[in-house]
Amino acid sequence: MPGKIHADSELVAVKTAIRRLDPMGIRTGKVFRDTLDQLYDGQRTGRYRWDQLFKTERDGIGGIFAINLHREFDFQDGAEMDFQIAGVEVDCKYSQSACAWMIPPEKQDRLCLLVGADDERSNWSMGLVSIIADLFNSDAIGERKPTFMLDDHSAITWIFNRAPLPPNALLQLDNATVNRIMSLNSSQKRINELFRSALGRVVGRAVVATVAQRDDYMKCVRANGGARTALKPEGIVILVQYTSHADIARALGMPVPVHGESVSVRLAPANAPGFGVAAIDERYWRVATPTDTPGTAPDLPGI
Repeated sequence: MPGKIHADSELVAVKTAIRRLDPMGIRTGKVFRDTLDQLYDGQRTGRYRWDQLFKTERDGIGGIFAINLHREFDFQDGAEMDFQIAGVEVDCKYSQSACAWMIPPEKQDRLCLLVGADDERSNWSMGLVSIIADLFNSDAIGERKPTFMLDDHSAITWIFNRAPLPPNALLQLDNATVNRIMSLNSSQKRINELFRSALGRVVGRAVVATVAQRDDYMKCVRANGGARTALKPEGIVILVQYTSHADIARALGMPVPVHGESVSVRLAPANAPGFGVAAIDERYWRVATPTDTPGTAPDLPGI
């Protein structure tokens, strides 16, 4: 009957295998992030939002995501479906909106991996379902492509439900701020303004590439003429994935950047060690408040 959870042995085996490969969903979340950024192609186009894509690009995301997921986890090729997981044939179906997966008739009675992401809300989901005829919309008749659509999620066995998607910093800023950043007439000025405006936010390499729109985009972040040099007189530092930087981020209560990520923070001197205080360059520092007078930022280790 509709809404039944099909927890058969193959479904359980596939779910177990995926959770073993990616217990926290970090690898899968990165595949979603990379797939979206691949479609935006921001370094060449300046795009960073789903609604900026052409319809043909949006329609093709399912195939690109399946390929990227296949590569990340080195799944075996499927004989009839997209791939094999734990020896089970699995078809991967991407939905551009919640609970609207398109399933052709020949995939009925097969195991489907249902996936989708919401870049604006920074989350993604992955579930399994054994597709049977009574799960299809009643209006999917004639030559129309049947649509698997549920009013609730009860027929889906979730592997991850609304897991955190590595953030798109440009979507976290208001439109006026993004427009101001993108209107500047040089790569370096745009990157400086990005890190000035996105204090305390995780900024991925794809966002840097989108804003810089040049091949050597990471050069715009570094010292010796990059954003670190430009923003230092304003008290702003840019933390990256170094262990020493991660320690500073934790001490300050900031997001901890991982590989390919940066976090800018405006600092002010602190009087003593304690909660929210980091030791940098033989002095104590805290996150600056709006009332703090800007001063020169300390030199970070490893830079």
